[in-house]
Amino acid sequence: MKIRNPRTGELDYQIQPMDAQDVAAAAARLRTNQPAWAAMPIAERSAIMLRWADAIEKHAGAIIEQLTIDTGRAGISAMEVGGVPGTIRRWAAQAPDIIANHSPMDVPSSNPTIVNSTRLVPFPLFGAIAPWNFPMTLSTIDAIPALFAGCAALIKPSEITPRFVEPLKASIAEVPELAKILEIIVGDAATGQALVANVDYVCFTGSVATGRKVAVAAAEAFIPANLELGGKDPMLILASADPVEAAKTALRASILATGQACQSIERLYIARPIYDKFLETLVAEAEKVRLNYPDINQGEIGPFIFAPQGQKIAEQLAEAESKGARILTGGTVEILGGGTYLRPTVLADVTPDMAVVRDESFGPVLPVIPFDDVGNAIAQANDSIYGLSAAVLAGTAEEAEKVGARLEAGAISINDGSMTAMVWDAENSSFKMSGMGPSRMGESGITRFFRKQAFMRQTAEPARIQDFSEDKFAALRKGA
Repeated sequence: MKIRNPRTGELDYQIQPMDAQDVAAAAARLRTNQPAWAAMPIAERSAIMLRWADAIEKHAGAIIEQLTIDTGRAGISAMEVGGVPGTIRRWAAQAPDIIANHSPMDVPSSNPTIVNSTRLVPFPLFGAIAPWNFPMTLSTIDAIPALFAGCAALIKPSEITPRFVEPLKASIAEVPELAKILEIIVGDAATGQALVANVDYVCFTGSVATGRKVAVAAAEAFIPANLELGGKDPMLILASADPVEAAKTALRASILATGQACQSIERLYIARPIYDKFLETLVAEAEKVRLNYPDINQGEIGPFIFAPQGQKIAEQLAEAESKGARILTGGTVEILGGGTYLRPTVLADVTPDMAVVRDESFGPVLPVIPFDDVGNAIAQANDSIYGLSAAVLAGTAEEAEKVGARLEAGAISINDGSMTAMVWDAENSSFKMSGMGPSRMGESGITRFFRKQAFMRQTAEPARIQDFSEDKFAALRKGA
């Protein structure tokens, strides 16, 4: 399978997709080793995971090099790789207490002679299917807490961005205990289907269309599916907000990583009194943004990792213009050196029926919509099949939070935007078609990988069958 370079357009890498038999064999190996891993005290598992964090840092240069080719961006690739050891160390610090707190012992029951205890039993084999937009982060974000929980883990990154896998596997090989219960495989959709059929719990991050297929496959396999799907995140900017600072915040929250993030702001609703100043500033700031071409070490945004995404956005923009929208800056999908690029694109005079307002863009596109009534703006923001996250900017946090409480989304950034990219300790749910299942953030990031086993201990003489005889009940009724 030939792999495209997002900066050159060349097919300069190849993988051999694993077939169903290969995936089943990998799953069987992991299952064989998982019981010993789960039986370890959490302190021992943590020590092994911390050695992996050190190994990742040792191999960081090689991983960053390949991830940079995968994504066409250097700085964010380095941030991704640098963040994974930090995630491991955070879970090493938090997991023991979380597990202990969710394993209560000798708790009195409502029945005075019974005492309850809870044992956490990890799912034997966890599976992850990761997307191409943040390949390293999203391949490991669920697998790391699953491993701390005692699961074995089988990970399939996107076939669009597979180059980083080999140097990451080299880091795993340096920790033999981990290599027995963690495997990264490469492949296409068929490989992903085989993964779902062979694991006990699957996490998928990607589009709604593919997420539906994963949910169906998981249902047929009778396993839980954790789905983190698309978004069309709105940002509401109230009249009390500073329009200049709001424009700068909105720009970053919309176009960081070329807008190729599910939590990117994709709709901007601006109070009429500050609309003109906001729009003027937004256009001026957008025009300062540089592509990281031809020098990958300069500029703020890179190419589309998946080139067809550029064509999809070009079609959205053409439709918007045909219906009366104005493109104030950007708007042209460019082919530079074989890569596909789009400069930050600000649109005015957009309407709810336009695809650029209704459908996920997944690129640096900013449709701007004025409002006169905040209730109407909230209604427009909620008029979507998506409910991943949202943002509200106002003069005070209290004012922003009152509006945020009326938005149908799982995570609300207050006086900032797209904060779920930076804040991983606040549990939140995906609303509507943006996903299903427990939050990957906060304590549920690890507790979701356990089934709870209850021990109900009788401290008195157990009941006998005679205690339930009909004549005894009859005597009791007569006595009543």
